[in-house]
Amino acid sequence: MAIPERIHRNIDTRYWNPGAEYFPVKNRYTAGVAGQRFFEELKENGKLFGTKCSKCSVTFVPARLFCERCFARLEEWVDVGLEGVLYSFTHVYRTKSDEEKENPSIVGAVRIADGLLMHHLGECNEKDLYIGMPVKAELKPVGEREGKITDIAYFKPL
Repeated sequence: MAIPERIHRNIDTRYWNPGAEYFPVKNRYTAGVAGQRFFEELKENGKLFGTKCSKCSVTFVPARLFCERCFARLEEWVDVGLEGVLYSFTHVYRTKSDEEKENPSIVGAVRIADGLLMHHLGECNEKDLYIGMPVKAELKPVGEREGKITDIAYFKPL
């Protein structure tokens, strides 16, 4: 399962014991039916799948159940491959807790089919990056994949 910390009973999210070692709720929402399949395919088969609208000819990545343009139900699953195009990128100098990072990282928006995935960029020199650059997803080894977006270690230039 992509999200093993599912909430099965509402009562489980109503209170938290402050003396507990950790906060028990990691995910209040699931990835949904389309998201679940997207992450399972990534984990099990190392493939990125999108859903294609037969009316609009738009391929959504990550996959969705309904077209955002015409609201049609999306039932055609498409292997979109691991390659995309760098749409935008930026440098990240601070952590989530607002501490300065020792080594700044680069995060990019990668266009795959008609969708965008935000992810880390690796194996690249920041001076060589440019908008429109072809990139490819570098996946974690099969045994390390968990059914999460982090199963993609990073995107690297082709």
